[in-house]
Amino acid sequence: MQIRTKYFGEIHIDEQTTLHFVDGLFGFEEEKEFALLPFSDQADYLLCLQSVTNPYLAFTLLNPFMLMPDYRPRLPETELKKLGVQQSEDLCYYVLCRVEKPVSKSTVNLRCPVVLNDRTRQARQVILEEEEYEMRHPLSSFGREENRC
Repeated sequence: MQIRTKYFGEIHIDEQTTLHFVDGLFGFEEEKEFALLPFSDQADYLLCLQSVTNPYLAFTLLNPFMLMPDYRPRLPETELKKLGVQQSEDLCYYVLCRVEKPVSKSTVNLRCPVVLNDRTRQARQVILEEEEYEMRHPLSSFGREENRC
């Protein structure tokens, strides 16, 4: 299927790889179908979540485990059931990045990850119950020695 995108122009995607969000994303509940596209062949931790129907709607996603190896999201049983799994470890997690200028002012939302069942291609954005994760965690803080446990 051909789609128009915000960052890549017109591209071909395999319909079998699209993500289906039954409830959409927070603030974009009407958007249900997205493509997960890499920004670069070398950086598989930096992805674009592109709406299939709206070329202007795209989000920057990061692999949270690349930023914070001890990131341990735990989903309530109701969320696991909606995604068709029994444990959180059976899912893929991505965090939204709010890119700012300069990039050092960018933040990531560790509290509300995008969660994906890679087998069924069902996805949801969830709010984690763990209060240790922030909605606007400074991207610049990752990798600094004083932030390591």
